[in-house]
Amino acid sequence: MFADLTPLRTSPDYRRLWCGNTISWMGQQMTALAVSLQVYAITRSTFSVGLVGLCSLVPLVVFGLYGGAIADTVDRRKLGLYSAAGATAMSVTLAGAALAGYHRVWLLYTVVALQAVCFAMNSPARTSMIPRLLPTEQLPAANALNSLTSNLGLMGGPMLGGVIVGLWGYQAAYLIDVVAFSGSLYAMWRLPSMRPDQGEGPRRRASVLDGLRFLATRPNLRMTFFSDLAAMVLAQPRALFPAVAVLWFAGDAKTVGLLVAAPAVGAVLGGLFSGWLGGIRRHGLAILLAVASWGAAIACFGLARNLWLGLFFLAVAGCADTVSMVFRSTMLQAATPDSMRGRLQGVFIVVVAGGPRLGDFLAGSVSDLTSPATAIIGGGLACILTVTALGLGRRAFARYDAHDPQP
Repeated sequence: MFADLTPLRTSPDYRRLWCGNTISWMGQQMTALAVSLQVYAITRSTFSVGLVGLCSLVPLVVFGLYGGAIADTVDRRKLGLYSAAGATAMSVTLAGAALAGYHRVWLLYTVVALQAVCFAMNSPARTSMIPRLLPTEQLPAANALNSLTSNLGLMGGPMLGGVIVGLWGYQAAYLIDVVAFSGSLYAMWRLPSMRPDQGEGPRRRASVLDGLRFLATRPNLRMTFFSDLAAMVLAQPRALFPAVAVLWFAGDAKTVGLLVAAPAVGAVLGGLFSGWLGGIRRHGLAILLAVASWGAAIACFGLARNLWLGLFFLAVAGCADTVSMVFRSTMLQAATPDSMRGRLQGVFIVVVAGGPRLGDFLAGSVSDLTSPATAIIGGGLACILTVTALGLGRRAFARYDAHDPQP
């Protein structure tokens, strides 16, 4: 039942990559919180803090696709190394400005945007290398470990960042992030060359449009994105947490914090107890069931008026999201030719970055027109109905066999 550690035991390259990414991701989340705190300290404006998220979202969406195309053209090891070095330089800039007492919002916004560009270049390169480091049967375990890294960072990074900023100031958080990036740089440095496999023909520059055309003709891969959008756009209650904390649970900011943390706790538990995922062959069916479970858990949360019961349903939703993510990532890696993996991972970044933001907008709009309960329950039910329709419309997706991956 516990997370399968086989990829860490069998592949030194993957072990270094995972450990380095875990350390650097924790540092990045510390920095993200420190930047938000610093922006608020300078401006005393929550709107200005909100712009920090916009400064990272736009480069992620724009450069995610191009980062994937570049990862299908050049040595992915070098791209990962250079982009990690760029992110390290951005943290050095933040630390230097804080130590020098140069507190300017425009600088923080610029660095955040450039950090997002580095991430958009690094992530497709790093993720598309994993199938070259591990056998196909170990990909579900590797993706479960990656999800554990992501969610532990999202949980622990801001907590550590808040403590460190409170004790030693912004510069301490930024300097720790600089040190944390050394793990990622070392892991990339030790990797062998990772040029994409483009067959026997002449090597040519990878095109974003070619990647989108490839995706348009691969129904199983398309379904992984459609199913995720069904969950993140239709049944994303995050924007309503401040309202429901007061209206349903008579709470305050601490209650909102619990609601925000609950899905992450469930996701971490899903990663810790992910050992059974490696025995599942019907990855498409598993995705459909996991997304439907997310929708059902969100709808049940909309019915709950006891805080602990609501937190339980949110944790269940987070666990279901981990299961979905593991199999969606595995299908993208196993069923995609190496020459297209970077571009498909770029699309993955765009969907993951943009889907929840669209979900926030939809949930907020429906809630204003009706009520938070209608928005949350209706969104959960809409997710279930949509993913059911997707499964019925593409029955071959439910029959997808991990032993014979067909895109």
